Amino acid sequence: MSTSAALTLEQGMAHLASIVGQEHVRLHGDTIVASPADTQQIAEILRFADANRLAVMPIGSGSKQSWGNPVEPDVQLNMTRLDALHEHAWQDMTCTVQAGCSWAAMQAELAQHGQMVALDPLWPERATVGGIVASNDSGALRLKFGGLRDLIIGMTIVLADGTIAKTGGKVVKNVAGYDLHKLMTGSFGTLGVIAEVNFRLHPLEDHTRTWTAVAPDAAIFAAPLRALMDSQMTPSSVQLRTSKQACALDIRIAAQPECLDEYAARIQSIFGQIAIAESSEAVWQARQQLFDKNDAVVLKVSVLPSELCSISAELQQWAAAEALDIATVGQATGLMTVALHGAPDAEIALIERLRARLTDSGGSVVALQIPDSLRGRIDVWNCHSNALPLMREIKRRFDPNRILNPGRFVGNI
Repeated sequence: MSTSAALTLEQGMAHLASIVGQEHVRLHGDTIVASPADTQQIAEILRFADANRLAVMPIGSGSKQSWGNPVEPDVQLNMTRLDALHEHAWQDMTCTVQAGCSWAAMQAELAQHGQMVALDPLWPERATVGGIVASNDSGALRLKFGGLRDLIIGMTIVLADGTIAKTGGKVVKNVAGYDLHKLMTGSFGTLGVIAEVNFRLHPLEDHTRTWTAVAPDAAIFAAPLRALMDSQMTPSSVQLRTSKQACALDIRIAAQPECLDEYAARIQSIFGQIAIAESSEAVWQARQQLFDKNDAVVLKVSVLPSELCSISAELQQWAAAEALDIATVGQATGLMTVALHGAPDAEIALIERLRARLTDSGGSVVALQIPDSLRGRIDVWNCHSNALPLMREIKRRFDPNRILNPGRFVGNI
């Protein structure tokens, strides 16, 4: 136990074992790993940790554990025993699911009634609901259905002092209380432990087709992409992929089968001389594939949607000048994932240049994946927002003893 001289490792393990059971406590280095079975056990663990000033790291599958600043916890709160879909009110199109449930397992159960949570996060087979919500992960479906804050209607949270709080409700139209679930979404486990989440649901997209256009320069897509977004069509997903030499624009439409050929003709008319070809669903795995190289720097970049093509083209040019391998996947919402591979100094220079480029437009660059050789040389968050003092005060109010993922989030919150 690094944070409490008055408490030995053996005493900590014994107390946590009395809460969750001996078989659900183990030692990993100097960290105690405890696996609670329900919300009440989470609350008891946090009360104990808060009283003894023990740093706690909530964890699901660990798929995004390297995101943010590193944390050295005294207690690792393993949430994987809380893995049930508690309630599926398919008539109301809502569900309640525990935080340790994998995304794919949840979706498989919902699909039995032709419904889904309309989100496509990374690594759905192993990523858990709690981890996805805590990191605010979302993919290309965000264009049509919105992000997590639009899909979550309620939540059960355990605060740092062990208080169990419920926010929102189980119906879509709910105006009761504060929207604390919006605050918890994307907080990286620094304000409370997410125990259960209530989602609004959408019908499964049973009939979809994907078309891809290819061009040598991302800037070529600026006009047709703008025309597509201004049209009366409602794509499920639109993404711009670039690599060192080429770029492609993918469009997915969900509609009745007899309408899809008409959509193909309308898309071709928008793109004019740029040829459109049907492609497989595999293209929507492009964002996940950027994380495959462990020694690559992977960035989450937020830009104005109108700048997506121009920024992508500039990144291609900058990377070529610095002899860097680069691949990007940008959503039409303005969220981009960028993978860099090359000399460390060149990678750092490009990141700093990109951050400077986005300063005036209010964009941001967050480093999600960093090789160990660059850890400490890159500011992961690079947040200079005037909201930072407010964020620190919220952290102080929710977690005055700083036991929940201390230092992991923006401004070392």
